Amino acid sequence: MPLGQRAGDKSDSRYCGVEVLDFPAGDGLPAVLTHSLSSAFDFLLAPLVDPDYRPTPGAVLPVAASDLVLSPSQWSSHIVGKVSEWIDLDSEDEQLRLNSELTLKQEIAWATHLSLQACVLPPPKRSTCANYARVVNNILQGLTNMQLWLRIPLEKSESMDEDHDKVNNNNPTSETVDSWESWNSFRLLCEHSSQLYVALDILSSLPSMNSLGRWFGEPVRAAIVQTDAYLTNARGYPCLPKRHQTLLTGFFNHSVQVIISGRSNHNLSQVSEGVLSGDENHTEDTPTRHALGPYLDYIAYLYQRMDPLPEQERFEINYRDFLQSPLQPLMDNLEAQTYETFEKDTVKYTQYQRAIAKALVDKVSDDEVSTARMVLMVVGAGRGPLVRASLQAAKETGRKLKVYAVEKNPNAVITLHSLIKLEGWESMVTIISSDMRCWDAPEKADILVSELLGSFGDNELSPECLDGAQRFLKPDGISIPSSYTSFIQPVTASKLHNDIKAHKDIAHFETAYVVKLHRVARLAPPQEVFSFTHPNFSPKATNQRYTKLQFELPQDTGSCLVHGFAGYFDAVLYKDVHLGIEPNTCTPNMFSWFPIFFPLRKPIYVPSESPIEVHFWRCCGSTKVWYEWALVAPSPSPIHNSNGRSYWVGL
Repeated sequence: MPLGQRAGDKSDSRYCGVEVLDFPAGDGLPAVLTHSLSSAFDFLLAPLVDPDYRPTPGAVLPVAASDLVLSPSQWSSHIVGKVSEWIDLDSEDEQLRLNSELTLKQEIAWATHLSLQACVLPPPKRSTCANYARVVNNILQGLTNMQLWLRIPLEKSESMDEDHDKVNNNNPTSETVDSWESWNSFRLLCEHSSQLYVALDILSSLPSMNSLGRWFGEPVRAAIVQTDAYLTNARGYPCLPKRHQTLLTGFFNHSVQVIISGRSNHNLSQVSEGVLSGDENHTEDTPTRHALGPYLDYIAYLYQRMDPLPEQERFEINYRDFLQSPLQPLMDNLEAQTYETFEKDTVKYTQYQRAIAKALVDKVSDDEVSTARMVLMVVGAGRGPLVRASLQAAKETGRKLKVYAVEKNPNAVITLHSLIKLEGWESMVTIISSDMRCWDAPEKADILVSELLGSFGDNELSPECLDGAQRFLKPDGISIPSSYTSFIQPVTASKLHNDIKAHKDIAHFETAYVVKLHRVARLAPPQEVFSFTHPNFSPKATNQRYTKLQFELPQDTGSCLVHGFAGYFDAVLYKDVHLGIEPNTCTPNMFSWFPIFFPLRKPIYVPSESPIEVHFWRCCGSTKVWYEWALVAPSPSPIHNSNGRSYWVGL
């Protein structure tokens, strides 16, 4: 049964399994499964074959149980296969190597016959695992539905200052161990297969939080928590250290399932379900309770104490790690459904209303309220949310306003006319059905308002549009927004990389995507890329940009793999009123923009403590605007999207 109920969470992390350590021969597997399910575990990690088996001519594979002892749905839903741990495909012993290859293929074939959803592979036994990876890669190419989870112990030795001196003196005894390196080597050899996942062994000690953070961008499917990792609380019950709690909470949020493994280290014959919830009088007769039941209780306690998913997260959950092409607002007319989604973002329009109100107060003093009438132009008015925000700001401040609503989409203009009539705004609002770049305004504006920002700030051509529209503005006029800046940061994003790789072409790796980032590891803080200010009356103004950035990873992170760059923006609407999605300053509860993702054609390996240097260009042509990007350190990548060959925004 699930660990508990958490509003909005329908992910696999609700289910907890248990590892079967002893080979359940004969009819033992059904009994073990029944006992575990009755003790509230959801599935077993169970050996498929007798661990003493070695291939011999004519021998029948000594499986744990016939496929007939469990129903097909039980095999599929409640059993994760565990491949024999003695297998060593990189052994110097040729016979062991050959036996290992044959056995691995036999066990995976049996698991496929049982319709298991996943099998756990033993961890690589050596730093060099090329033959192991080769055989697994061959198997992966023949799999259709089953996943393979590579078991990796979660460990990374943290060198002290004196150890660094030893390393610098080439002292081999001080060599650091980082199990992420084993995983990275294995998955690179297996060509980033989308059916290869990680099952992390959670041990009693953990690396630093920066080191652990790398795994959130990797395809981790299970966290196998060893009973040795548990401490004992004041009442004698198992509990986990703070860092373990933080890690598991992060895994719960990333759809990672927990599997409990090991022998019971706590002599508890019976465990009350009420103990962890504080009910000391609660008793329950559980004479056959699973020996690892108290450990399960604690995992359930950790899950149940998590906050419910916020309403915004529930709204966005189906968009997590889903790649979308950015809008082309100048080339395409938006549909009603798109307008409606954006119009529901009340936080965004509240910020706009605040900015407009401040601008009106600055433009019209209290002494001029009765006589002065400001001219405000909404360029790209859509179906009217900014028109409404402007009129509400005028009402709030007691200022008089004349509004021009300029919109190029003829379908949205129809809705605008209906809105103006419905609200009785005919005397205050004039609708202009035209592209703002072509319209000749009958008078100059005091305030120019637009919402042309994209996920990267300028990626929906706000600079080009506002440059064309600023001729409407008086010399002392105000543009809202007044400026905006884009940001990027390097990320590990294995899922996004595999989704793009599935297209099997370069063009998709040279396209920027709007995506609700979820299964990513953010490797360094974001840095500024391009900035634009409006109005910009300089005769030498250009919207072409070029910048180079260097990112330093925290020293204790270790090595990592960069799959691309996450992009954000922050905009100053007016004075101290801003909105944006840059993680450090993002506007709370705003959902109009997801981050943008610039992928790399080939992921770049970054050694520990090596800087990442990236170059970004914003290029402008007569009919399009596009970005180019390239890594130059720690190793150079090709320049992506040269001359806008794969991705551009049309003017």
